[in-house]
Amino acid sequence: MSDRKPLMPKATAVWLTENTGLTFDQIAEFCGLHPLEVKGIADGDVAQGIKGLDPVTSGQLTRDEIGIGEKKHDHKLRLAESKVEIPQQVQQARRGPRYTPVSRRHDRPNAVLWLLRNHAELKDSQLMRLVGTTKPTIAQIRDRTHWNSAQLTPQDPVTLGLCTQTDLDAEVRKASRRIDKDRKDRGLDKAGTLLATEETTQDTPAVPAGPTASIMTPKPAAEKREETPEEEQARVLAKLREMSAKTDEVADE
Repeated sequence: MSDRKPLMPKATAVWLTENTGLTFDQIAEFCGLHPLEVKGIADGDVAQGIKGLDPVTSGQLTRDEIGIGEKKHDHKLRLAESKVEIPQQVQQARRGPRYTPVSRRHDRPNAVLWLLRNHAELKDSQLMRLVGTTKPTIAQIRDRTHWNSAQLTPQDPVTLGLCTQTDLDAEVRKASRRIDKDRKDRGLDKAGTLLATEETTQDTPAVPAGPTASIMTPKPAAEKREETPEEEQARVLAKLREMSAKTDEVADE
């Protein structure tokens, strides 16, 4: 993706989705969004209430560029050269929970429930950053003591518009790196690695000597005795009689 993105990218994506024949990937590439976000905009699940911004009127995109993109779906849209130099905005590190619009705040518990079920490796602080909720609320949803627990349904926070797929992927990767580091610190390179023989046997109590030793020592299984020719003949005859009886019963039916 290019470093230069249009102003108000989500509003621009709304307008391009409604008024052009560009693909989701082209719009996502141009606006700096994830293709799933653009698909959510087209389905009406994301960016509800956001009025579309015409990039042609604002001088950020030309009609010719849109026309080329509609004919060639592998064409990457280029932002028009601005006549006014706009200073680059430096993104500061976000502190505290993410701000969530009032219209979306009632969806946060559903998003937290989805994250707890699908990404249990995420820490509470990561959930707070993604959804913009509080630690007590997360604890209540996890313990099923939330006042609306019976009505909660897991919903993807990306689909709800509470966070981007990029942010979610970044937090999941961070959690995976943390888990891998913890395993290495504990000497477990992979999940389910067997312990050394010395560790599993060092606390095993010794078998005491004396009369009780024979009781605690497991007895060997009895060896299977080979049957005599007479016993084998009797077993075969009994099997034949049984099969003959079953055949007669079927014939009678």
